[in-house]
Amino acid sequence: MTVLRRVCLGAVVRRVAETSIPKYKPLRLATLPTTLDPAEYDISPETRKAQAEGLAIRSRLKREYLLQYNIPSRHGVIEDPALIRWTYARSANIYPNFRPTPRTSLLGALFGIGPLLFWYYVFKTDRDRKEKLIREGKLDRTFNSSY
Repeated sequence: MTVLRRVCLGAVVRRVAETSIPKYKPLRLATLPTTLDPAEYDISPETRKAQAEGLAIRSRLKREYLLQYNIPSRHGVIEDPALIRWTYARSANIYPNFRPTPRTSLLGALFGIGPLLFWYYVFKTDRDRKEKLIREGKLDRTFNSSY
């Protein structure tokens, strides 16, 4: 019975493989669609090898993490050295990696001096407006401590 099942299963798999992926035959007046162009989706062997190596590294790291994560007697946080290095480079180690450019200089001036100039303008115009109203006698100074 198992031999018969294997033969039937093999025939079914072959039939599905033959019928599910039709061979595309371009017409004389129509061009090949870009989705079916082999140059669009074929990957060179070097790229495939690099992708396989990256996948192997990721799967090895994932397995190591899961082994550490599922230890019943685990205490504390599981530390990822790559994440720690990335966080250090992004936050604590800024100045050795900082490159002054015109854009960063402009942004520094804008965010450093800009708010000071904005608040100076707001307070100065408000004070000038109040002084003008006081001189004209139009400002109601109900809480004034001196006359």
